[in-house]
Amino acid sequence: MQRTLRSPSTASLGILGALFTASFFAAGALPLSAATLQPRTSEAFDRYIRETEQRLGDSTGASAKFLWADESPERAARVRQGSPQVVPFGAKAVIEVPGGLIHDWVGSVFIPGATLARTLAMVQDYSHHKDVYKPEVVDSRLLSHQGNVFQIHLRLLKKKVITVVLNTEHEVTYTPLSRSRVRSVSRSTRIAEVESPGKAGERDLPPGTGEGFLWRLNSYWRFEERDGGTWVECQAISLTRNVPAGLGWIVQPIIRDLPKESLENTLRSTRAMLAK
Repeated sequence: MQRTLRSPSTASLGILGALFTASFFAAGALPLSAATLQPRTSEAFDRYIRETEQRLGDSTGASAKFLWADESPERAARVRQGSPQVVPFGAKAVIEVPGGLIHDWVGSVFIPGATLARTLAMVQDYSHHKDVYKPEVVDSRLLSHQGNVFQIHLRLLKKKVITVVLNTEHEVTYTPLSRSRVRSVSRSTRIAEVESPGKAGERDLPPGTGEGFLWRLNSYWRFEERDGGTWVECQAISLTRNVPAGLGWIVQPIIRDLPKESLENTLRSTRAMLAK
């Protein structure tokens, strides 16, 4: 796996950040311990997903709010102002499970002037996601498509202190609810870390091995056209390794911050592309 150590700007970090950076490099770029996805960790994620999907299924009643943003007038007003709103879904964004961490974030963005049809056409154009969602998505392609079900490949770049490249596959299913509302769910079917990316010896590590910065990813989307535009929301639930003893100061910012940052960037990029 490619591990590129990068020094953040001292001006942006301040004195404490400068000391952190200096101590990191003085330590000689400590290697990270490998992590293996254990059955008990995968089972805990599956239980969490079953509970989540049960709750989402129970929220389809006539009195239920379709959009997360509509559960709070203040939240909806902030979203209408233009910036994506991303927060932990529950009391905690990170849930500890045996051998790993579950991350659960939800976000919303409003795209004025965008129709539902145009929004769906853009998000379903998977071969061009590498253009819309760069630099995190460095390659993308549609593997197969039947009706409302899409099989897709995404090559992801995760960069924060170290650089991790992942080859991933996902099944995405869209469910039209009305002329103005659509739901979709994306479930990862394969996530493999890439060893020596871009080099002659590049290869995929077996899924569930490597550094463990992303083992599973489910995304639950809602699209609604109204108010002169389209609302786009996503609840992203991912599974990663836990924080190894003695390396928390290196790994914790990566593991805990990247899921939120990835969702913010996804919503922001979606809005930017459709606002053109």
